[in-house]
Amino acid sequence: MICSSIHSSFDTDLYPRIIREAVAFFRDTDIGNIAPGEYEIDGRNIYYQVIDMTTKNLEDGRPEVHKKYIDIQFLYSGKESIGFVDDHGNNQVDQDLLEERDLLFYKDVLDMTMIVMKPGDFCVFFPNDIHMPGCLQASNMPIRKVVYKVNYDFYKNAK
Repeated sequence: MICSSIHSSFDTDLYPRIIREAVAFFRDTDIGNIAPGEYEIDGRNIYYQVIDMTTKNLEDGRPEVHKKYIDIQFLYSGKESIGFVDDHGNNQVDQDLLEERDLLFYKDVLDMTMIVMKPGDFCVFFPNDIHMPGCLQASNMPIRKVVYKVNYDFYKNAK
């Protein structure tokens, strides 16, 4: 898992090319003028979702994990907390949508660390990084975010 900001300049050059391209996309694109929805960049190898939502209470969150895609979650507006913990394979499955949507929801997950996000922040969640996005910080609020999806096999083979 990587967590940083598009405003950070010292570490961006160290990221793999695909992550650098995602950060440049977040920095150079007027996300506010893109309608909510899903958009392809390189077919199903790289695509993104623009999401408008309202943050929710922690107890209403759903820990999730992906197996085929990396999630690069970018907060454009509002404030959000995202829970994070490594998946050690000992969590009880709540809903398995891996075949349909590359999405597996868990029931209660222990020892989750909360990441506080502000506009311009992004987190990279690799397969097996459990994350619980969309949680509130102090109160429910509308947020706009981008979830930039990268096929993990494509990522591993990229130069």
